[in-house]
Amino acid sequence: MQRNPAGGHRGTAPLDFRAAMPHTTADQAGGRHQMTRIDAKFESLRAEGRKAFVAYVMAGDPTYETSLEIVRGLPGAGVDIIELGLPFTDPMADGATIQLAGQRALEAGQTLEKTLELVRALRESDDTTPVVMMGYYNPIYSRGVDRFLADAREAGVDGLIIVDLPPEEDDELCIPAQAAGLNFIRLATPTTDDARLPRVLQNTSGFVYYVSITGITGAASARATDVGPEVARIKAATDIPVIVGFGIKTPESAEAIASVADGAVVGSAIVEKIAAGQPVDDVLAFVRSLADGAHR
Repeated sequence: MQRNPAGGHRGTAPLDFRAAMPHTTADQAGGRHQMTRIDAKFESLRAEGRKAFVAYVMAGDPTYETSLEIVRGLPGAGVDIIELGLPFTDPMADGATIQLAGQRALEAGQTLEKTLELVRALRESDDTTPVVMMGYYNPIYSRGVDRFLADAREAGVDGLIIVDLPPEEDDELCIPAQAAGLNFIRLATPTTDDARLPRVLQNTSGFVYYVSITGITGAASARATDVGPEVARIKAATDIPVIVGFGIKTPESAEAIASVADGAVVGSAIVEKIAAGQPVDDVLAFVRSLADGAHR
């Protein structure tokens, strides 16, 4: 498939994404690295000797308004990077907790457009906290890759985790996203062996997301003794930060996992609090406890 340097898709005319990238420092499509909010965050964390805490919430769960209130409160609760779920009808990598969150969001009217609106609303008061959109390719494909990337950049999205696009499909979205100035974050798992790892890392940027368990989100608990050697193996092959997610549910487990990686991601445990109808302040207090654990 032929593709223009700015990420033109399926024969469309090139888009000038660089005009919409005020915080990038160079043109990756021209072979140089672009500084993104994610890169800047890790630079500042390294300078402070701290690990990253990443919090996942589903956009629009349980409503757009409540979701926006939570997202706006995450940085103040110690969150370094916001991972924003894009609701989808067939979330095959997710356990029941995240699946139900997506269903609640969809039933409340959440769409890809409203998810971009949520990021725009966050950017009205916060232009520094990185936002990573996590989800599946179908909604992006339906919107059109070029249009989605332009809209995502304009809204203030910094990176993408698209769990059903393997490295063999990099021309589909990964390469255009990188050219558009967005980090494309790849998942590595316990089954990613040494033969597969270079392919996984090839076009990854921002950070590597190491899935600590074999299975779906929320299915088991992560153990630092298992995770540590795997993180070391990945770090021996790349200088990109390695963040660990899946199975981290408590401040203690966040601390343990962050001690053997560059940071920790918590999703299902936070979403469970939202599903239980806890007040936003209580949800954010729980997030703060997790962030404090990861930052110890």
